[in-house]
Amino acid sequence: MVLQIKSVLVVDGVGANCTEILNSHGISVTNKAKISKEELLQEIPKYDALVVRSASQVTKEVLEAGKNLKVVGRAGAGVDNIDVATAGQRGVGVINAPGANALSACELTCSLILNLSRHVVPAAAALRAGRWDRALYTGTELNGKTLAILGLGRVGREVAVRMHAFGMKIIGYDPFVTAEQCASFHATKMELEQIWPLADYITLHTPLIESTKNFINAKVLGQCKKGIKIVNVGRGGLIQERDLLDGLNSGQVT
Repeated sequence: MVLQIKSVLVVDGVGANCTEILNSHGISVTNKAKISKEELLQEIPKYDALVVRSASQVTKEVLEAGKNLKVVGRAGAGVDNIDVATAGQRGVGVINAPGANALSACELTCSLILNLSRHVVPAAAALRAGRWDRALYTGTELNGKTLAILGLGRVGREVAVRMHAFGMKIIGYDPFVTAEQCASFHATKMELEQIWPLADYITLHTPLIESTKNFINAKVLGQCKKGIKIVNVGRGGLIQERDLLDGLNSGQVT
């Protein structure tokens, strides 16, 4: 079935090339970089399609107001700001772009791991404050350390390749990736119970769904090495924040 899309509302500051591509196909585009919930509810009935990033919440109320809505596009990977169930019930398609920022997310992850190992941020802050605390911020080498990657999709795989080049041992978990596939990007597939006591660093690259909500919690942290370092460039809801704070205060997480 071919969808007839004549008008699109683009919000959340999606790049100008989105408008250019749609215009080149004869589609009328309205851009609203910042839009309130009330304004979105008022505007959405006029359009066949909606393009969002992560700021706007495409709730049941919004979808029901979109009488002519045929598709919602997410300019990014996660769709947790879209009520996918209601969209399906109303026959509204939901599409995303999971690989669009994979390398950027990967590079950010690698930089954060390096920052954790070398205390770059607190060292820079101390220097700007006029202190030269060299011994305090010596840090540790990544070579020989174990990095656990939870979620071995596009981003996780790219992280594995790059951090392997630093001499890290890569272990990972993903129910949809085989051990043979893991080996192709220098990772060893393990079950979660095996991972926790082995990891020196954990990095999260899973979607936020019911089964991954509060994925990292007090029980998990208690099974990890003391001083475990955690990087999360996924969704905040993957970590139980109170448990993380307790771990930081006790020194279980550093």
